[in-house]
Amino acid sequence: MNCRNVLPGLFILVCTFVFSGCEPNRTFTESELTLIPQPQKMILGESSFKFKKSTRLVVESVDQKVIADGFTDLFEKASGYNLDIIVGGDEGSNQVYFRTDPVMGPEAYSLEVSENRIEIKASKPAGFYYAIQTLRQLLPIEIEGALNPIEIEWLVPAVSISDGPSFRWRGYMLDVSRHFFPKEDVLRMIDNLAIHKINTLHLHLVDDQGWRIEIKKYPKLTEFGAWRVDHKDKHWNARPKQEPGETATYGGFYTQEDIKEMVAYAQSRFVTIVPEIELPAHVTSALAAYPQYSCTGGPFTVLPGGVWPITDIYCAGKDSTFMFLEDVLTEVINLFPSKYIHIGGDEATKTEWEKCPDCRKRVKTEGLKDMHELQSYFIKRMEKFLHSKGKILLGWDEILEGGLPAEATVMSWRGFQGGVDAANQGHDVVMTPNSHCYIDYYQGPMDQEPLAIGGYLPLSKVYSFNPVPEELSADAAKHILGGQANLWTEYVPDLKHAEYMTFPRIAALAEAVWSPKEVRNWEDFSRRIQLFMKRYDQLGINYSKSAYKVSAKTQFDPEKKQLAASLSSEFSGIEIHYTTDGSEPTNLSSIYSEPILLDKTSTLKAITFANGTPYEKPFSQSFNINKATVKPVKYRFPFSEYYEGSGEYTLVNGIRGTTNHQDGEWQGWSATNMELVIDLQQTTEISSISVGSLQNAGAYIFFPKKMEFFVSADGVKFQKVAEVLNDVDPLSGEKQVKDFSASFNPIPVSFVKIVSQNLGKCPKGHVGEGKAAWLFIDEIAME
Repeated sequence: MNCRNVLPGLFILVCTFVFSGCEPNRTFTESELTLIPQPQKMILGESSFKFKKSTRLVVESVDQKVIADGFTDLFEKASGYNLDIIVGGDEGSNQVYFRTDPVMGPEAYSLEVSENRIEIKASKPAGFYYAIQTLRQLLPIEIEGALNPIEIEWLVPAVSISDGPSFRWRGYMLDVSRHFFPKEDVLRMIDNLAIHKINTLHLHLVDDQGWRIEIKKYPKLTEFGAWRVDHKDKHWNARPKQEPGETATYGGFYTQEDIKEMVAYAQSRFVTIVPEIELPAHVTSALAAYPQYSCTGGPFTVLPGGVWPITDIYCAGKDSTFMFLEDVLTEVINLFPSKYIHIGGDEATKTEWEKCPDCRKRVKTEGLKDMHELQSYFIKRMEKFLHSKGKILLGWDEILEGGLPAEATVMSWRGFQGGVDAANQGHDVVMTPNSHCYIDYYQGPMDQEPLAIGGYLPLSKVYSFNPVPEELSADAAKHILGGQANLWTEYVPDLKHAEYMTFPRIAALAEAVWSPKEVRNWEDFSRRIQLFMKRYDQLGINYSKSAYKVSAKTQFDPEKKQLAASLSSEFSGIEIHYTTDGSEPTNLSSIYSEPILLDKTSTLKAITFANGTPYEKPFSQSFNINKATVKPVKYRFPFSEYYEGSGEYTLVNGIRGTTNHQDGEWQGWSATNMELVIDLQQTTEISSISVGSLQNAGAYIFFPKKMEFFVSADGVKFQKVAEVLNDVDPLSGEKQVKDFSASFNPIPVSFVKIVSQNLGKCPKGHVGEGKAAWLFIDEIAME
């Protein structure tokens, strides 16, 4: 036996056994990192830090320990590890260090991760908290869930991060008046906002549809003002007012103890709650309880749905009104440590002021020019009171009208211009333009989304938000505090729906107000947010996947009688599979690569796939090539210039309209009938006629009373062949498309006349009762 050959082999075997457990932790790639918002500076290194049961967190102070406690609680829930926290201690490996760096900004932090240790630096508790949120996002997504029976390797990529916010106001508004959200819902929302480094929760506590905060001096505000009749079966804008004998059953409010708990909970997550107490308008709920503070004296009931214009407002001529509001705001101020108190100030129609002797007297006594200056007087008087209490008045951009109080801050919602004007006048501004920040708008193809107030605000549009308009000078730009997403809840009845409207759009907003423009990129954000959605899954958030949905743009070639449908989704680089025979697409269906050509009646269905998994429901659109297709149409009554569809062939181009009345396939008539004649250009035998119509009560669009069909051989003398009556309630809350169809014995014809009778005026019980009703028509088909 040759011992010189055996001993080296044994040595290698022993070394392999001893050191096999000492392999370096794995190195991550940038594509695996999904931080949102994107840090200012980040350098990815080699290897990673591994959390173990023996890992310790070393802090310097009680404030830091509170933040560390939150992290270890989260870690224990997910891993079962009970990590130790020590105040002070020697440097060593397998530890997470908190270090104070007094030169850093109040919300800034640095995070250094190596294979042996993690070091966090910040000057203030907020910075340490945001560092922990970043550390949390660097951990496996299972950190967000309950204890996992599968052993997880709790690795954090080796990385060097230097970070801080671009703006100090990073806000989210939740309207709890139109629909009430219990305290537990608000707390859950605070948790999920904090992950995104959102630091302001604006609670819209008062509106015409409900008063949501206990005011001890005025108990009727919640005894009566917090409750309304429940007409949820009807469209928001078609809900009749409370009738005598009806009981108000829908509502709720926060006790002052609830408010204190929510404020403290938010503070522990470095979120400031800003209360909004509307005035002088949007206050029917208050006037229902205390009608003496109106111009007319009432009576009033809390509104169950939409109202426009808003004429029942506080009386500006009575000193008692201001005493009442000062009492209310005193209690509000004592509950909310926020230095800002939002007073609304928007959409005040001054009809009652103009008729009110007290208001006219106030205008004369104060030397005011008009009712706009009276509103300015109202706002300035409230600002003076708030200023005396050490608070800053915050209001919607209408408070600019008639002159702005010296210390007021403006929340610009009607685009950017109000904010630009305010900043140029030296006022601080929170930018929240409806074009980029109103997340009650649709976020995907409207016919594929839950009912919403209108508008269209996809994820990419939110991401493009820049709070500082280019026209501002450097000095004026300093007055832009930041930006905010607003969720109005007329059409959002519960937390599940609120989450759907909020996530992931709040992630796009968060990055827009945190990350510098230099590190923001839509393509990279698209990649990160798709991975971040897995974190939402762990958190149980009912987020929207609308960015995966397929939409289509269709063009018609009248000469070839051919349609070309182009498909896309908001996320690029994702496979779209489709069918044209109405069958459900699978991952084996055709992959979309170029416009799809259609020359016969078809139903196009399409869906996105990633790794063989479908996202959302399939897109579906019908195309009807028939005997009326591309035939000349002569209108007796012209359609509206605002709703002219896609041109002269709109009603006979083979493309069906959706429930989105702005999809370009609908023609509309306001308060007038539709009457038209189609020239078939030759004698053609037909036995059926069908006309598509739309009802959307919220947009004042109603089905016709009836549809009449006439035929002719010469275009002069017409014979009536059918009449179809409408059988759908005009106050029905659902958006819906209905075909008015009639069949008859085959008959040779050359011309077809169709008369559709408009409802004329919005029906009784509708928010627009008596106003012009719209009639919308799309596709006419003949067989």
